[in-house]
Amino acid sequence: MNLVKVSSVSSLLEEINQLPNNYLFRGQADASWQLQSSLERVLGASWSGDKAREFEEFSLQEFRSKFHLYDRENVQPSSKLAWLSIMQHYGVPTRLLDFTASPYVALYFALESAVPSQRRDMALYAIDYSAVLDRSIDRIRVTNREFTETRATLFARQDEVFEKVVDPGAYDIVWIGEPTLLNARLDKQAGSFLLSGNRASRIEDVLTSSLYCSVDVRKFIISGLLSENVFALLRKMNITSKSLYGDLHGLARSIQMQMQIYAV
Repeated sequence: MNLVKVSSVSSLLEEINQLPNNYLFRGQADASWQLQSSLERVLGASWSGDKAREFEEFSLQEFRSKFHLYDRENVQPSSKLAWLSIMQHYGVPTRLLDFTASPYVALYFALESAVPSQRRDMALYAIDYSAVLDRSIDRIRVTNREFTETRATLFARQDEVFEKVVDPGAYDIVWIGEPTLLNARLDKQAGSFLLSGNRASRIEDVLTSSLYCSVDVRKFIISGLLSENVFALLRKMNITSKSLYGDLHGLARSIQMQMQIYAV
């Protein structure tokens, strides 16, 4: 993982604007945080492969069995990734790690979780998803001679292949998904996600393994002193909680963020 320290908004823009379109991004409010799924954070020091499997199976069963009692949008998830995505959306801990195709949306989420008065450095991750998928596909082929998929044939079928091949095989690979069933919020945020193909393996451990050593993974460390400037830049681009959530929660969060940023 390449670390890039950023001390100005102009240098940040220069760095991210030179990246091609085959990158996914994730913003985090504290540069010292690891890449961790919400399931990893819940389990914390008690993490183990057995517990990860137990917790995921329990939450899936509980959520699926009671979903129809609370669903008001007549949603019909048709794959495991679709179920996990909806669970993630409503706050159930999963092994999914949210990413987005937009570096600016990722920056906003870093700001949204930050405490501006603490001036902590933020992080923006940039990952070459084409290279990640290529390495993941190659690893599956090594042990599964019947697997003939390519990155091109996987288009819009990641959730199907995950359910039939990746998850049952418990491959130590990073899988990139965009479930067939998108909710409006995920669509507004150009959302996607990464997850470990093996529930027993942590996502950062897999991503930093030798399999992906040649993949371009960058971690931009952004000075906490730039919070106000980054916020002003994103507002000019109309990237706010209002535009990303599209509901009253987004409006309220947008007002709250303005107060936090300009109170410092």
